[in-house]
Amino acid sequence: MYLNKQVIGLAGWLLLTFLAAGIGATASLHAGSFYMQLVRPEWAPPPAVFGPVWSVLYALMGIAAWLVWRARGLAAARVPLTAYVVQLAANALWSWLFFGWHRGALAFVDILVLWLLILVTIGLFWRVHRVAGALLVPYLLWVSFALALNWTAWRLNPQLLG
Repeated sequence: MYLNKQVIGLAGWLLLTFLAAGIGATASLHAGSFYMQLVRPEWAPPPAVFGPVWSVLYALMGIAAWLVWRARGLAAARVPLTAYVVQLAANALWSWLFFGWHRGALAFVDILVLWLLILVTIGLFWRVHRVAGALLVPYLLWVSFALALNWTAWRLNPQLLG
């Protein structure tokens, strides 16, 4: 019975995380062609890099949330898990702002808020389960890179990301 609850819990957190990813991905259906239209810095990765990196990060994120849920339960971990869900929403919104609606400035504000939310979530997760907090560090690093890329792309492409 305990094992079933844990497996269902892991599946649930992964499902929620990948659901948020799917909402963001819906806005990114034509992201590759739009991304290729942008003037990009030399250090910008090709479009093919983003999918695999995000897939790994979303898996780590879902596992981290599950570890927190597993350690404390939903009621006792309400604050860290709420922070997690809020940052998931900010994550999904970014794709819509940048790729769906081509709003570079708003996407930059969103990713800056997302970065802060991830930092808060790492701190909250760390207090509950250190591995859970550590699993979010690659996500923070990637979003740090994405923040710089968002800023640079927005500044280099005012006509496309107005």
